[in-house]
Amino acid sequence: MAARPQGMRELKVEDALLYLDQVKAEFGDEPEIYNEFLEIMKSFKSQQIDTPGVIRRVSTLFEGYGKLIYGFNTFLPEGYKIEVPEHLREQLRGQVNAVPRGQQAALEVRR
Repeated sequence: MAARPQGMRELKVEDALLYLDQVKAEFGDEPEIYNEFLEIMKSFKSQQIDTPGVIRRVSTLFEGYGKLIYGFNTFLPEGYKIEVPEHLREQLRGQVNAVPRGQQAALEVRR
């Protein structure tokens, strides 16, 4: 079993499974996106990619899905946070409705 990356919060299995269900539901007709997310998470957990790398990859993969991007913050080490652009924040209050790819502003990463 791989060690948890330094500074990671202790997560409940239920939280991770709920998030995975949200990702799977959102991309039900695009299983390659869900599978790519799983690969990114495996690489991050095994420390093959660092925190800024996982942030870049997930932000790109979930481009336009503010609620999923915001939810991913749960999996980031303490001190890291992906700021959801203003025009995607309304998604945080309701259903995930993506902004078409290419029409969103760059995500801001705070440390």
